[in-house]
Amino acid sequence: MQTERTPKVVGLVWGLLVLNTLGSAGAKTIVPLPRSLIQMVTMGALVLAFALALVINARLRIRAGAYVFLLTLLLVTSVVSSAHLESGFGALFRCFRLTLFVGTLWLLSRWWDGSLTFVRHHIRMYYAVLGSVALGLVVSPGMALPELYGGRLVGALWPLTPPQIGQYAAVIIGLTVLLLLGRRTDRTSAAVVIVPSLVLLALTHTRTATLGLLLGLVLAIGSLLLTSAAARRFFTWAVAIATVAAVGFASALQTWFLRGQSKDNFSSLTGRAKVWDALLAAPRTTGEKWFGVGLGDKSFGGLPIDNSWLAVYNEQGLIGVSLVAAIIIVLGSVALLRPPSLQRACAIFLISYCAIASYTEAGLGDASPYLLHLAVAAALLVAPAEPTPPVTPVMPRQRVPRWAKRSEVR
Repeated sequence: MQTERTPKVVGLVWGLLVLNTLGSAGAKTIVPLPRSLIQMVTMGALVLAFALALVINARLRIRAGAYVFLLTLLLVTSVVSSAHLESGFGALFRCFRLTLFVGTLWLLSRWWDGSLTFVRHHIRMYYAVLGSVALGLVVSPGMALPELYGGRLVGALWPLTPPQIGQYAAVIIGLTVLLLLGRRTDRTSAAVVIVPSLVLLALTHTRTATLGLLLGLVLAIGSLLLTSAAARRFFTWAVAIATVAAVGFASALQTWFLRGQSKDNFSSLTGRAKVWDALLAAPRTTGEKWFGVGLGDKSFGGLPIDNSWLAVYNEQGLIGVSLVAAIIIVLGSVALLRPPSLQRACAIFLISYCAIASYTEAGLGDASPYLLHLAVAAALLVAPAEPTPPVTPVMPRQRVPRWAKRSEVR
């Protein structure tokens, strides 16, 4: 079986999925954008993505895999929990959105072949998003670094929050570093992506994204140490630079890390722990414990939950938590069982980043960038199809006329 070439339209479909998961809530923009308009754009992008995926995969050829199968079970759980309408009719709309999202991933799974195709699509699309953030910073620095967010970088052209920008920057930095170590890109191209993304990440003051980037790269590069001399050199230099920075810039790093917060506020994770305690202490029926209250806006008591596991527990119950845990465990186990390779390292980085970020960010239970990161990891972990050797056609045996045989005897 020969590997099928990926159509260029697949990149467009992936970009539309990225646009859908950008969200509609965030800082004020230079040109005020009504939330209803943003929701129309993001939802329209998802519908168009599903339609295009259906057009290019009209024969519904799919590649069955554990990731999309577990996502489908999570979708079924979400529909069951939302059918009671405890979260209102908005829960059913979110289920419809998740249905299109998972359906599009099923249709795209046809081209999941263990190559780096979707990694490159991922980097390009989020680099374009960060380009809009940088443009907003140049056009209106005051709105891009508002006092409302403590001077942290936000989206001035599209309403993006600092954690979102930090996440996008961290993910493409990590993937580009791995591509550079694997010699799948040159230093100039890598610098064009890494340097501005690092600047934007620093301006967001996002601790989760920074820790996810560092720990994810440690695990990913660690998986290449035995087979890549470039990875060993990079790891050695990174440790040396980190040691010097920790000694020489300890005060500046601590100031950046604390973001001017008090120790009490920092220990409570900027107030998140209070919301988590209230959510766990709230009385629940047996049905709510197992199936949740339905898909919502990832908040409790009007405050954001900011924890994927607790958000899934609140909306999809213990069954949803079990399915999300199964996704992380299955993908992680498959990655560990694969032989060392660049694809495996990229998958380990994405899986570990999502697992680390899940502690202070929500998104593993609904259509979100985190599910797209894990989809790229799933595409990387697919065993590539072995090319079928060409078959030499057998020529039909030609009959020799009798007169020719007689001439040879003579």
